[in-house]
Amino acid sequence: MHNYCDTVYAKGGVTRVSDTTNLSIRIDRGLKEEADQVFNALGMNLTTAITVFVRQAVRQKKIPFEITLYSNGDSISKIMREAMEASERIWENSIRNGNNNMTMEAIDIEIAAARAARKNRSTDQ
Repeated sequence: MHNYCDTVYAKGGVTRVSDTTNLSIRIDRGLKEEADQVFNALGMNLTTAITVFVRQAVRQKKIPFEITLYSNGDSISKIMREAMEASERIWENSIRNGNNNMTMEAIDIEIAAARAARKNRSTDQ
């Protein structure tokens, strides 16, 4: 027989505290305080929120949300997809224009010429 204090009741079953382990993390104090407020408003504490995150990650075999680098919501996968599409368009254009066999030196010369032309246009205005 065990005490109520030794048992954690969760959806899907009962977990004995003796079946759990401690996890120690370092986090910015302000961020923790903000997270505590958010999770308290949702009716849980930070430990429960982290456990929910880990359970979802294990269940889905991935981070359970999209991680972005940019404030506009673009993800790395979206940026990489757009870069690949742009690269394919450039390649198709080079084939159409007959310059798909350019050397790196020739490409560098064209880039330098385009930069010089752009600089001239900006100083002419």
